Amino acid sequence: MPGSSLFSKVLIANRGEIAVRIIRACHELGIRTVAVHSKADVDALHVKLASESVCIGPALAKDSYLAIPSIMSAAIATGCDAIHPGYGFLSENPAFAEVCATCGITFIGPAVKNMRVMGDKARARRAADKAGVPTIPGDSKGFLDAAEAILVAERAGFPVLLKACAGGGGRGMKIVKEAQEFAALFSTAQREVEAAFGDGHLLVEKYLPKVRHIEVQIAGDKSGNVIHLGIRDCSVQRRYQKIIEESPSIGLPPHLQEQIQNAAVELGRAANYTNVGTVEFLADLEKGAFYFIEMNTRLQVEHPVTEMLTDTDIVKEMIRLAAGHDLSFSQDQVKMKGHVMEARINAEDPKTLIPSPGYIQVYHPPGGNGVRVDSAIYSGYTVQPYYDSLIAKLIVRAEDRSACIRKMLVALDEFMVTGIRTNIELHRRILQHPDFVSGNFHTKFLDHVNLFAEENTANETSRALH
Repeated sequence: MPGSSLFSKVLIANRGEIAVRIIRACHELGIRTVAVHSKADVDALHVKLASESVCIGPALAKDSYLAIPSIMSAAIATGCDAIHPGYGFLSENPAFAEVCATCGITFIGPAVKNMRVMGDKARARRAADKAGVPTIPGDSKGFLDAAEAILVAERAGFPVLLKACAGGGGRGMKIVKEAQEFAALFSTAQREVEAAFGDGHLLVEKYLPKVRHIEVQIAGDKSGNVIHLGIRDCSVQRRYQKIIEESPSIGLPPHLQEQIQNAAVELGRAANYTNVGTVEFLADLEKGAFYFIEMNTRLQVEHPVTEMLTDTDIVKEMIRLAAGHDLSFSQDQVKMKGHVMEARINAEDPKTLIPSPGYIQVYHPPGGNGVRVDSAIYSGYTVQPYYDSLIAKLIVRAEDRSACIRKMLVALDEFMVTGIRTNIELHRRILQHPDFVSGNFHTKFLDHVNLFAEENTANETSRALH
């Protein structure tokens, strides 16, 4: 059997498209799978595709997908020898990884020590400083006291950015423009991150308004080998949530890309990093400078961009590495071909981003050469209101960026989802905006343009006439 030197059975501690993605990789490796699900997800696609399934609790994530005792009970009862956490939920929880080890079950991800250091923004920043990787002006200490934190803000110079030491997803991020508003915003941010992550420590860094968000996919094995698989540009964001990712990054000079990639590998080596992870940077293209911001010690939502660009399977590599194998390829063997883009298709209003759960009447994904769709929905499926609104990822590859944009637009036109609202129209408008096409954009691009301005004006005119 292909999976004989790997694992016999893997439990996927997740749901949605990423659970389907992991199940597919396991089955291709000859490994049996166990899907866990909440009562709300009894009809979910990952439940239908797995070798076995176990209900682990009620709809709310805290009672199911975040319930470690229930997940471990399912893994032990079904005879699993490994657990893959996907992304989100428990994927960056070192306590969960330790429980897995205590139970004799392999956690498919980085070592616990990697998660504890690199998964905490303050500790990761200190590791980057020690490794000589550039960091944003600020402090590597996490703060609970606003009076102490403001001293760092004054030293860095306003505006500054407050962000959680633990967790991610933009929760608790606040831009503080002047000293007078620091205490109030610090208190607000602290309440948000305590509620989300159970840890109120905040980092204080200089706010950089016109930068690109560049990340590097790395992988390391237990023999000390660390390599990168290129970069991804994740600058098209709204409310700190990524919407479109691509590789290569338009306008990023080759020498700067090489420096960023090398810095990511150097940080991985310094941390003795094992398995896969993503090192994230902000790049100031005008100054030719870059700064480390954090590391995600898990699989990324946008990993298909790298897979299509380099013709690799990152999920399979995670499984091999967790089983103790060395990397299956060297840095010299990593080849990047063409241009790749990913559009996150969410069940939400394209203007307001308000979630739009509900019954899907018709689902028809696009196809064709160089087109990939990662999804867990189908016609007749009901999108649940309890979880993230991501329902599909559309990834395309073409010979260059212009061709990639055209292919993505054609694929979006073919993408059919009825019964709920999606953000497909938002993607169309971004892809056709002159600043996106020319590469004249940064992380605040969508905050500075109104993609629905003409439509809003027409609606106001119509109301005035009536």
